Amino acid sequence: MKRSTLAAALAAATLFSGSAHAALFEDDEARRAVLDLRQRVEQQRQALGEELRRANEENANLRRSLLELQNQIEALRSEVARLRGTDEQIVRDLADVQKRQRDIATGVDERLRKFEPVQVNVDGREFAADPTEQRDFEAALAAFRKGDFAAAQAGFADFVRKNPSSGYRPTALFWLGNAQYANRDYRGAIANFRALLQQAPDHPRAPEAVLSIANCQIELKDNAGARRTLDDLVKAYPQSEAASAARERLARLR
Repeated sequence: MKRSTLAAALAAATLFSGSAHAALFEDDEARRAVLDLRQRVEQQRQALGEELRRANEENANLRRSLLELQNQIEALRSEVARLRGTDEQIVRDLADVQKRQRDIATGVDERLRKFEPVQVNVDGREFAADPTEQRDFEAALAAFRKGDFAAAQAGFADFVRKNPSSGYRPTALFWLGNAQYANRDYRGAIANFRALLQQAPDHPRAPEAVLSIANCQIELKDNAGARRTLDDLVKAYPQSEAASAARERLARLR
């Protein structure tokens, strides 16, 4: 009885010992498995963290690149706007320059036209005259027609002095003599009428100039001289209206 009990106890102890050993082995395996799992999780966590860090860096770099690109785009827009404004200003400046050139060309043409000879017809004679000559002659003639004989005399005298070769000269001498006659400068008038006859004896005003000389002589009480002048008028220009007037005056003077 004692031996069987002892044997049973030994068997039980052996079984417990084997079971305990098996349980201990299983616990170690489980711990190693947990540790491996933890290690793999930690490695994966670290790998994921590294990937996340790299992703964040790449994202930050991308954001910086996008910001730089946006700044470049804004700078380009500003440059384009500036260039467009510059181009528009250049276009405006060019238009202004072209307008000034046209205005200058027009002004030059107008000034040149003021000096270009013009064709005029005075007392049935056509000739070329400078615009200045035409202006001065017409101004003196306008003064005469208004009855301002002093201004007319001064204007025609100045014209004759300044324009010795002008086509206006014979007519200017005629009206100068008439202005002097109106101002009772009979001797001066005679001198200018004779200057007309010497320069252009075939001028349409020549017969009137001879008649005017006779009128001046009459005013100077030189009737003998007036008769000789009237005789010369009738002989030189027999078909003129001035010759008809001369015949009538000769009849009165005789």
